[in-house]
Amino acid sequence: MQVKAPDRTAAAHRAGPEDRPARRPRTTGPLWRSRTLQGIGYAAPTAVYVAVFFVLPLLLVGQMSLNNWPLIAGDQGRNAPENFTDVTDSTLFWPAVRFTLLYTAIVTVALLGLALLLALLVQESRPGAGFFRTVYFLPGALGLASASLLFWGLYSPTTGPLSRTLEKLGLVDDPVSFLGTPTSALFSTVFLVVWKFAGFYMLILLVGLQRIPHELYEAARMDGASRGQIFRGITLPLLRPSLALSLLLCVTGSLLAFDQFFVLTKGGPDNSTVTIVQLIYREAFQRLNLGTAAALSILVLAALLLLNILQFRGLRGSDES
Repeated sequence: MQVKAPDRTAAAHRAGPEDRPARRPRTTGPLWRSRTLQGIGYAAPTAVYVAVFFVLPLLLVGQMSLNNWPLIAGDQGRNAPENFTDVTDSTLFWPAVRFTLLYTAIVTVALLGLALLLALLVQESRPGAGFFRTVYFLPGALGLASASLLFWGLYSPTTGPLSRTLEKLGLVDDPVSFLGTPTSALFSTVFLVVWKFAGFYMLILLVGLQRIPHELYEAARMDGASRGQIFRGITLPLLRPSLALSLLLCVTGSLLAFDQFFVLTKGGPDNSTVTIVQLIYREAFQRLNLGTAAALSILVLAALLLLNILQFRGLRGSDES
């Protein structure tokens, strides 16, 4: 007896779409090549921008840090270790480092604290919330150099309105020099930075607050949790990504502070408000030595990379815990 083989063609036609083997996508061919070329075309402008304005200047700074590189004229020779040792041996180096760290700590605490408070105040969609959000954010639209020049006029003891207002109110007898002492110059600059950037960080934290589900707050209120318990148990843990981003931006920006001190204090009084970036500026454009300025820039870059790595590790460890 002869057994007839099954008709595979008919069985394939009878099988449903889910029974048919899925076709493997082709990784070669005109379509794949065209998509690859499109991706390269989209990424090429960014790659060229990064190469021209970041990679090449970074390589040039590295070369300058290893050589004697005068700004105007002079011999360019190998000066690898001396550039770094000359920077650290400077009388202004360690005072500038201490002042920059102190300024960073004060600004970070004051700025993020006020930004979080403002974000909590305008979190709910109530009448006038949009107006206050706009008002709080408006100083961030002003350039830092322009804001520093504005506050320099406000702080002037002779022509500034702040000192005159205090005298008319009878709070002081003589004109107030807001930038005359190291302490007053520091906190006057901190006030300027907090006034300008509080709205920007408020916006970052406000986005994080609006991503928290309202059901969690309602469930906590039904369980009888107080506002403090809700803030500590729900708001802060779920706001951690936005706080981490704000902390990273605030610390990095404060360590690279330059404009506000250059306009307001010029590093004074008595070099008490010289930041690390101001020291780079002095080495490059006052002492006309780009080699030591580049060496100091490399040290600052290495410190920022190390600090950012430590921050990322700390935040990752807190997220895992």
